[in-house]
Amino acid sequence: MSARLDSGEMIFGALGTRLADLAARIDAAEEVAGLARLAPALREIGAGLLAGDAGAGLASRVLTAFNDRLTARLVVVVGKAHRLPAAPWCWLAFGSEGRGEQTFVTDQDNGLIFSAAGAAEARAMRPLFQPFARAVNEALAACGLPLCSGEIMAGNPAWCLSLEEWRRRFGAWIRTPDPEALLNATIFFDFRCLYGDAKLATELRQHLLGLTAANDVFIRMMAGNALGVAPPLGMFGDIVAAGDAGGGVDLKKQGARLFVDAARIFALAAGLAPVGTVARLQAAAQARTMDGAEATASAQAFAYLQQLRLDRQAGAIGAGLPPGNCLGRKDINEFEYRTLKAALKQAQRLQQHMKLVFRVDA
Repeated sequence: MSARLDSGEMIFGALGTRLADLAARIDAAEEVAGLARLAPALREIGAGLLAGDAGAGLASRVLTAFNDRLTARLVVVVGKAHRLPAAPWCWLAFGSEGRGEQTFVTDQDNGLIFSAAGAAEARAMRPLFQPFARAVNEALAACGLPLCSGEIMAGNPAWCLSLEEWRRRFGAWIRTPDPEALLNATIFFDFRCLYGDAKLATELRQHLLGLTAANDVFIRMMAGNALGVAPPLGMFGDIVAAGDAGGGVDLKKQGARLFVDAARIFALAAGLAPVGTVARLQAAAQARTMDGAEATASAQAFAYLQQLRLDRQAGAIGAGLPPGNCLGRKDINEFEYRTLKAALKQAQRLQQHMKLVFRVDA
């Protein structure tokens, strides 16, 4: 029943004995406590990769693959203590984990999808999944993945739904794109199956893309919402510090997010299946909804911003400080500053392109 983590297998296999040993120990663990003891190795490995000049893409994929494997094993271990319905189901990841773009700063964004013959059966099955889902959420928290403050977790009945309920929920957001619906779209539409019957997630993805590709109003509203956050660049192209970023730049909200949002919109508008930001940009170029050079430049800029985020977070962890996403001018040298400025200018160009393509009013 488990969805195989093929990309994770390749990553673990390529990084040598330590990673292979860690993967084997995760797979062999039979208790939550044992998995919790293994979890701190995640940060150590990620920091080690960055210290060894691994790119942000590889480091993020390893972080994601480790969390995927850990989550899948927790689902199995916790599941042994619960009597679950015989119906097909799968554990979903949303947000950065859904995109495969995790950093050292992450919490839980997950849900559960199951097969039910109708509304009555779905209502009857949900209480049977809930104790299990809540136990998995608590187990993940014990392993260093904090509970989501917004309660976007499978243990919340609102996000433990049948396939048909998920379809209706997505459809309602797309038909009525109010601010809450648009916010939900930025989180929930970046989903993938971590464990279970992946066909359910595939069916939901196909349904979602059919809805978004046929709804210009929703796409335009999403684009307008994304354009509400501009790169922190002044009139003459210099980086402008933000007060809420401690006088620096929030590399997530003012940087990486701009590429994530744009890539998502281009993918949803064209009915493109990829979920990761770089994969979405590449797919948009292949579908000719974006110029190839523009897609490549955007992917490179996004990778640089992710590299800065991971480097800063790893440095903070090494110094015994809480990792974050804010970067001050004093934290980088002149070359890094100029490269950051170029990345933010690329975000500005991408937003201008999105504004034209989706006819967003000024």
